[in-house]
Amino acid sequence: MTGTMIRRLRAIGATIAGTVVLGACGGGTQQAQTAPEPSNSAGVATTTNAPWPVKTREHLDLWLHGFAMVQADTTRVPFFRRGYRDMLVVEHNRRGVTTLLDQNRDRLAARFALNRNLVGAQFAALYFGSWDEMQRAIAIFLQAQGDPGRARDQQQQQIIAFLASSFNSPADRDWLDLFSRSLADEYTRFYHEYWLQQQRSRAASLAAVDSVWQRVQRPRFQTYLSRTQQETGDLLLSLPLDGEGRTVSAGKRANAIAVEFPDTPQQAIEAVYVFAHEAIGAVAGQAVVDNVTPAERREGIADRMTSAAAVRGGALLLQRVAPDLVDGYSRFYLRSAGVTPSGDVAGQLAATFPVTTAVRDAIGRQLDTILGGI
Repeated sequence: MTGTMIRRLRAIGATIAGTVVLGACGGGTQQAQTAPEPSNSAGVATTTNAPWPVKTREHLDLWLHGFAMVQADTTRVPFFRRGYRDMLVVEHNRRGVTTLLDQNRDRLAARFALNRNLVGAQFAALYFGSWDEMQRAIAIFLQAQGDPGRARDQQQQQIIAFLASSFNSPADRDWLDLFSRSLADEYTRFYHEYWLQQQRSRAASLAAVDSVWQRVQRPRFQTYLSRTQQETGDLLLSLPLDGEGRTVSAGKRANAIAVEFPDTPQQAIEAVYVFAHEAIGAVAGQAVVDNVTPAERREGIADRMTSAAAVRGGALLLQRVAPDLVDGYSRFYLRSAGVTPSGDVAGQLAATFPVTTAVRDAIGRQLDTILGGI
């Protein structure tokens, strides 16, 4: 195991306290756990010396691609791009490729119906620098049968404990074993070539996102980011994602936010919309926690409202730091939810993503506190 990997996966519960925020996924539950430091290793990067550089990571896209191919996607803001699975099935067929991921899809999908907590495992890739590192860590975890006490050293204990937080039963470990083997075959026979082709075809889009983000939009967000322990991190463009990003926060300088990879340079601003949605996630989630009753939590109302609160919170954040983006943001999330924007777009957003007045006002007050004095 490399020293780099050991540094990335340092002591669970000792060195770094991180928060994994699952925006609208799985009903919008905010999942907090003590976690290792996110990887800062990049695939393709642009302005790497700037705050929040724009990057891509092949292994993150591969991992999310695997989930997209086997996971039901019925949330209001989808886990992944609408039609993603069908589009990739067509691409497999066009290339005449069948992989273990195709063959094992039904078995892998069946486990989701029994254990929805597997959704949270989507974040695991954000803690590794490459697919090889992930495979080595998974092999260590499976060989130890998820028991840190079977580790050879402290570093292996940390890896095993981290993965055990997502795969804590024998059935879950069997699922991970099948998933990782299927994904390895998918990577070798299809995804690596596909990913490289997509990077080439989207090079202008990456450059456009980097330009609009670093030259115009990121400075407008910077005060908010600095005052919410998100001073810097990596802005990751990910092929499978749409309006629902993936966020890992672990201190002022150890953050990662994965957002959609716009199809064209003209759509570059969409990456900023998803960044706003993700950057407000912790504030929105806390507003829900503080303004629902125990009965509402038991009934699942809090989970459902957390999803809507992140969307509405992103609009409230933009009203304060980049008001010219609010209309476009609202239209983007309406389309993401399958709603055609028309007429009173702000009213449509409120109707599509309802939250209580108390939650909306709590997000607004917290934003005013964070941004006070600018």
